[in-house]
Amino acid sequence: MAKFINPFTDIGFKRIFGQEISKPLILDFLNNLLMGEEHIVDLSFLDKEQPALFEDDRSLIYDIYCVTDNGKKIIVEMQNKSQPYFTNRSIYYVSEAIARQGERGSLWNYSIDAVYLVAFLNFCPLDFERKFRTDVMLADKVTHRQFSDKVRMTFMQLPLFNKEAEECDNQFERWIYLLNNMETLTRLPWAAKSAVFQRLEEIADVASLTRQERMKYDEGLKKYRDTLSVLEGARVDGFAEGRAEGRAEGRAEGRAEGRAEGRAEGKNKEKLETVARLAQAGVDLNTISIATGLSLEEIQSMLS
Repeated sequence: MAKFINPFTDIGFKRIFGQEISKPLILDFLNNLLMGEEHIVDLSFLDKEQPALFEDDRSLIYDIYCVTDNGKKIIVEMQNKSQPYFTNRSIYYVSEAIARQGERGSLWNYSIDAVYLVAFLNFCPLDFERKFRTDVMLADKVTHRQFSDKVRMTFMQLPLFNKEAEECDNQFERWIYLLNNMETLTRLPWAAKSAVFQRLEEIADVASLTRQERMKYDEGLKKYRDTLSVLEGARVDGFAEGRAEGRAEGRAEGRAEGRAEGRAEGKNKEKLETVARLAQAGVDLNTISIATGLSLEEIQSMLS
């Protein structure tokens, strides 16, 4: 058994980013994430019981109310969840956090706090550029000048961060390295010289879990690993099978039209087989949607 928790399971993420005793850790992480832009001096958790698209939609989203050194108010949504329609959901969450600030009556002047989404991705969405960090804001299309500072979304594709400990140049990179590798470490680098990472080492120690937390953690860890295995397996299988069948049928036709139809039919056949295989294995429809890129409606149609 690993010494430290996997931070992207339900229990692991909550211990590091979703509880009162973790505030110094959250403060340090966010200030290094926003280095040179904002400096947060205080934070508190907002009520997490909010409307959702699906029953478990917000199970790993923590709304944190932050105050900066210049008095600016920011609502930070810390998110860790693999979901279908990920880009649209991210926009929905930010819009929802803004809309919740509305007040009734004609005297309200639409004064709203900025909403920042901070999303940890343990997968690489197909519609994302292949880079570790993506920062999105409202800006003019031509001049790129910022239009408003009320919306900010930061996405971190963890599989694309490949630095080793000795290559990390700053505190933010050290944070990402630890989160990415925590489950395989026997000790946390930099903990001896950093009060923040020393506290992280204490909170993330599997031995500090209660018996009930340990049972939930083991269950969540299995689900987390199964999901990653499904996503990677479907990606590899889909690429290999679709390409092989497309080439084979294309060569048989001997014409460009035949090659195109062969690739399309091979791809469709592969997706149908993948959906059926995952469904038979008991994988939920949301995960199948992420793995195949198909909508829930398309998957339900294939299974009917």
